[in-house]
Amino acid sequence: GGITWMLGGNMACGVLGDDLCVRLMPEDAERALSEAETRQFEMMAGRPAKGMVVVDGAAVAEEDALARWVSAGADYALSLPPK
Repeated sequence: GGITWMLGGNMACGVLGDDLCVRLMPEDAERALSEAETRQFEMMAGRPAKGMVVVDGAAVAEEDALARWVSAGADYALSLPPK
């Protein structure tokens, strides 16, 4: 389990252990996966969640890096209709 932040009823980001999980537009998630510090989020082993990436905790230790990822997740969550 972990902690999740929602905006308008839509997930923006969350914490899984020491790592950050971020929900992005599917196209943005594909681009983000090219970064060394990211990996595909899987709800269950072998079942990737579309548009979700996990960012290694060490990569978001600095405030600017954390803000970049949290802002990306928040922007996507706010672009969706409220639930």
